[in-house]
Amino acid sequence: MDEQLATRMLEVVAAIPAGSVATYGDVATMAGSTSPRLAGWVLSNLSDDETPWHRVLPASGRPAPHLAARQLRLLAAEGILAIDGRVSMTRYRMSRS
Repeated sequence: MDEQLATRMLEVVAAIPAGSVATYGDVATMAGSTSPRLAGWVLSNLSDDETPWHRVLPASGRPAPHLAARQLRLLAAEGILAIDGRVSMTRYRMSRS
């Protein structure tokens, strides 16, 4: 595992503003990687509660089933509402510019 890349991915996630979401692909791209799966792996191995992991979703806008209840609750607290378990990526996805 490239520690510097993992650190960059966590920095990208930390920079996602409250009230916005990003995809795993967005995180990977902004960190200089082509692997959304790697971004997911990095987030799944977090050992802190500081990183706003809940702001990262698959491109479909549907959280993983084992995370859905908690993730959607945390997002709702920031004003990001899901319809039928899906977050509108068109509405809430942060600008990548």
